This record gives sequence, structure tokens and C-alpha cells, in this order.
Amino acid sequence: MTMASPGTGAVLFEARDLPCPGQVAPLSFTLRPGLTLVRGGEGRGKTALLALIAESATLSVWHEQPADAVHDQTVARAWLDERRGAATGCWNEALQAALIEAFALAEHLDKPLFMLSAGSRRKLGLVGAAASGARLTLLDVPYAALDGRSARVLSELLLDAAEDEARAWVLADYALPAALEDAPLAGVIELND
Repeated sequence: MTMASPGTGAVLFEARDLPCPGQVAPLSFTLRPGLTLVRGGEGRGKTALLALIAESATLSVWHEQPADAVHDQTVARAWLDERRGAATGCWNEALQAALIEAFALAEHLDKPLFMLSAGSRRKLGLVGAAASGARLTLLDVPYAALDGRSARVLSELLLDAAEDEARAWVLADYALPAALEDAPLAGVIELND
């Protein structure tokens, strides 16, 4: 079951009868600027849905996963530099620097990704997601493996994202995190439990 976005901003992505693994019926929804929640239980297709959106979107999309083993030998700084190079003028250097400090990542930037914890790899991905300037930013269970301080930084980032009038942020998780309960959501896509 899905709920279309109730927002009134520009439509950045629209799906009609999109087949999604883990779902009995095809999905229909609209993504608009701000924060959209994809909520569903284990094996309900959250990750698959984000991949389908990334493959189908015709605008700039962030769906990078630094935790993928293919990046193990890449140095963290080089991983960010590669993504910045692909962002074609949209990358926000000041935001990148602020988030590297907020997430306490500076000491890890010259290490290959296999040497980083799951939480540090996730934080690196969140820095890239925010700094990328992508019109459509897809985050798959972003609070997983984060320490309390980093979770608070992410919550602040997502509260700001909820007010974004240019970018659509899609948060896939089992439930809306408590820190975001008062955030105005652009939409909710229910995948059920």
C-alpha cells in the first residue's frame, strides 16, 4: 500500500504501477522536494525500491553505498573526491567540511574503506549525500551503526531536508525515527510489515 505525496512542490519523480520485490501490488507514488519516508518491515522491499527509483530517475540521484565491498580498497578521501567530480558543479564544499567535522571523520579520510567501521562508512556516505546537491537523495536505513552524536547530526540534517524546496530526500526505514516525529513530511510510502 502506498500513499502519494501530499506536498504541493514540483514533482521530481513519479511512479505508476512500479513492480517492487516484496510487494504484492505495484506501487504508485510521487516524490516532491522535502523528506519522504519509505516505511516497511524486514524483507518488504525498501532497498529494492530505492534501487528501482535510482535506476528510473531522469534527474541527478544520490544512491551511493560506501559499505559495498567494491569500495574496500578505495581511500575515503578519494571516494569523496570521485563523487565530487561526478557532481558537475553542484557539490557543496562548505557542507562537506562541516559534516566531516560534525561526524568526526577527519582522522579517517586517509584510510582505505575496509579499515573503517560500518558507522564510519555510513557517515562518509551521508557526507556525500548532503554535499552532492543531487535533486533526489536516497538513504537506506541511514541511522544503522551510528553512534548517538552522529545520529543527532543526521537528525539535524534530515530536519533541514524536510524543509528543502529544491531537493527530494527519501528515507527508507522500519519506522520514522523519533527525532523526526515533528518533521513535515513531503510524503509517506507504506510497504507494510
